[in-house]
Amino acid sequence: MAVPSELDGGSLKETVAEEEPRVLEPGAAPFGNFPHYSRFHPPEQRLRLLPPELLRQLFPQSPENGPILGLDVGCNSGDLSVALYKHFLSLPDGETCSDASRELRLLCCDIDPVLVKRAEKECPFPDALTFITLDFMNQRKRKVLLSSFLSQFGRSVFDIGFCMSITMWIHLNHGDHGLWEFLAHLSSLCHYLLVEPQPWKCYRAAARRLRKLGLHDFDHFHSLAIRGDMTNQIVQILTQDHGMELICCFGNTSWDRSLLFFRAKQTIETHPIPESLIERGKEKNRLFQKQ
Repeated sequence: MAVPSELDGGSLKETVAEEEPRVLEPGAAPFGNFPHYSRFHPPEQRLRLLPPELLRQLFPQSPENGPILGLDVGCNSGDLSVALYKHFLSLPDGETCSDASRELRLLCCDIDPVLVKRAEKECPFPDALTFITLDFMNQRKRKVLLSSFLSQFGRSVFDIGFCMSITMWIHLNHGDHGLWEFLAHLSSLCHYLLVEPQPWKCYRAAARRLRKLGLHDFDHFHSLAIRGDMTNQIVQILTQDHGMELICCFGNTSWDRSLLFFRAKQTIETHPIPESLIERGKEKNRLFQKQ
C-alpha cells in the first residue's frame, strides 16, 4: 500500500529509512523480524480470545468522533494487523473493500523494511491500514511519523495500541531501561493497550538460536535484572510506573502467552466499560495478585 498523500511528503519521507533488504539465516531474527511469523503463530489463536465487539463497545461511533485510531507496533508482514481489523469490524472472509475505513484506521509499524513492503503489497484494505518502517525506539522518527498520522484526524493520541509479542525483543536489544522506556512511550500514546508479553523461556530460546548460528549473543541478555515471570513484570511496570490500569486478561494463546488489556487511568470516560470486561477483570486477581 502506498503511504497516504498526507504522509507522503517532507518530514515523513526523510525519516523513513531507505535500507537494503537483508537476507536472514533461519532463526537469525534479532529483532523478532521473522519472515513467516504467522505460520507458527497464526492470528486465529489471538482472535479467538478477543471479543469482536470490543472496539465498538468501547468507542461508540458518531460522525463527529471520526474513526477509531489504532497503533500496531511490530506488525511484521501485516497478517495479524489485517486479521485484527477484520475481526473487530466483523468483516467476512474475502472482502477487500468497504466503508469500514470510516470506523477504524490502523497505523502499523515494523523495524524491517522488507516486511513492511510485503505488508503494503498484500494488504486488502489499503485505505484503512497504513504500514511504515519505524524503529520505535528512535524518539525523533517516532514522534514525526506518529504525529503526522494523528494530525490527519486532529488527534494527539491513539484510541488503542497493540503490542503483540514485542516486549522481549525490545528488552533483549535495549535492556531493562529500554523496556521501561518503551512501555512508557506506548502508554503515553494510547488510551487502551493490548499487550502479549513473551515468557522468560522465550528469551532463553532466542539467545540459544543465535548461539547455534555462531552469532553474538544479545548484548543485554545476561545483565537483565527484570526477568522471571515476565507477564507479571510487564503488568507491574505499566500499572505502578506508567499510569495504566489492568482491565482484564483475555486468556492465553496455545503457545502460552497472555493477552492483557490495559486502560490509561487518566482517560476521560464518556461511556462505561462493558460489563463483560468487568467480569473478565476478575481474572487478573487470580493471575497477578498472588505475589
